[in-house]
Amino acid sequence: MNWALLIIAGLFEVAFAFCLGKAKETTGNEMYLWYVGFLVALAISMILLVKATQTLPIGTAYAVWTGIGAVGTVLVGIFVFKEPATFLRLLFITTLIGSIIGLKVVSH
Repeated sequence: MNWALLIIAGLFEVAFAFCLGKAKETTGNEMYLWYVGFLVALAISMILLVKATQTLPIGTAYAVWTGIGAVGTVLVGIFVFKEPATFLRLLFITTLIGSIIGLKVVSH
């Protein structure tokens, strides 16, 4: 159960990064709505991370949470914000995914 909460927390980390990117592209009231979305996603992500770390090792949970956020944010950057998808970026994202899976496998 707590692994599921941790994955959802990581997805909300991606959501708050997405909101920051959208806020950067907008002005006026729309910008403030994106900042509200950022704060809501941040709060949900943190609450779920805290809940997950009640039974998972903090080092593993934090690494997985930030890894999901990093991978997801790079993918959002590539697919939504049209950032470059260079070979090296994809290579390092792939190694990061492998590391996240490895941490899950070796954690009890």
